[in-house]
Amino acid sequence: MVAIISCNSYYPLAASKWINPTLPTKASTFLTTPKYNSHKHVQCQLQNGQKGRPFSLKECAISIILAAELITGIPSLDAYAANPPLPDLSVLISGPPIKDPGALLRYALPINNKAVREVQKPLEDISESLKIAGVKALDSVERNVRQASRALKQGKTLIISGLAEAKKDRGAELLDKLEVGMEELQRTVEDRNRDAVAPKQKELLQYIGDVEEDMVDGFPYEVPEEYKNMPLLKGRAAVDMKVKVKDNPNLEECVFRIVLDGYNAPVTAGNFVDLVQRHFYDGMEIQRVDGFVVQTGDPDGPAEGFIDPSTEKTRTIPLEIMVDGEKGPVYEATLEELGLYKAQTKLPFNAFGTMAMAREEFENNSASSQIFWLLKESELTPSNANILDGRYAVFGYVTENEDFLADVKVGDVIESIKLVSGLDNLVNPSYKIAG
Repeated sequence: MVAIISCNSYYPLAASKWINPTLPTKASTFLTTPKYNSHKHVQCQLQNGQKGRPFSLKECAISIILAAELITGIPSLDAYAANPPLPDLSVLISGPPIKDPGALLRYALPINNKAVREVQKPLEDISESLKIAGVKALDSVERNVRQASRALKQGKTLIISGLAEAKKDRGAELLDKLEVGMEELQRTVEDRNRDAVAPKQKELLQYIGDVEEDMVDGFPYEVPEEYKNMPLLKGRAAVDMKVKVKDNPNLEECVFRIVLDGYNAPVTAGNFVDLVQRHFYDGMEIQRVDGFVVQTGDPDGPAEGFIDPSTEKTRTIPLEIMVDGEKGPVYEATLEELGLYKAQTKLPFNAFGTMAMAREEFENNSASSQIFWLLKESELTPSNANILDGRYAVFGYVTENEDFLADVKVGDVIESIKLVSGLDNLVNPSYKIAG
């Protein structure tokens, strides 16, 4: 089992097994790695109302440092604070981290239309406004709605001009629905109906996301020559992962909706969709749960990844990370190795349920089939100031039922992962080749 940095080092006996507090292989010692459409929300079957809670990431970070001390003899947290591994965090952090997977996916779209973003942002900010207790939150929500309405009125022409030519009519209809929806939300606020705000916000952001999707006119860049014949996801796709839970008094069964982002990780997402179409993960157990990640994808036998029957060799993919402001991903190197300490990743480890590829610690291009979902408190590790951003390839987010990942246990079974949208975006599908 390939790995990512784990809070297993919290336990001294576990720490003694490892050369350093990062990544060995195999399961016995491993450490380590929009709403896209309008499908009905899939419900998990609960036996009672209790929910699991992962380790605090602060506890995890401290435990990693302590484990490193035990192994290397390098002194303590004081030295760590005096010599942090990343440059001035105040430069890297600009406002609270975006934690909502839908918002992360919207902002990750390859578009550059300021007018639509000026409508989107105040609607996204309603989530922050609703953190205020009671009906006082509605005063802040009202300001958000007015700002979004004003931005739409002023920028509607520019938004329509940014739509792909073949999608202008549909985009204009969506904007009309958005305009009507914001008027309805304004009346909801005036009626002081706090409970109705969040569902309406979700509806409006769905319209925004669909409009922004319609601004993408084809795939925005060329995949490098050495990877262009691999399975590639040139766009977005969504899958439903059905997990059968064993020996868990809280949960019987759950379906997780996952949106895969091929705009920012075409090789990584394409590899995964190809494996899904091969039914590679169907019937596989969850292999690691530690309060930090949920991980699976290590097949039975000595192989630690997918053996391509056409070559009888492990199929691996390169490390692939999209940096904000760049036209295409960075391949085969971590951002730390490239000295890009202040670079922002387009798909950050912000959301509970962030999905990424596991790999060997010292082999950037060793990812194959092992995947993980992050369980974390993003306030403690904001974008690009944590141990994962720029080191592992994120390629999607769990957008429905993500909270229930904390209830999944080792030995629970993935009954199936099924593609529900986006198959047309898969290029070079190897699953169709008889092997």
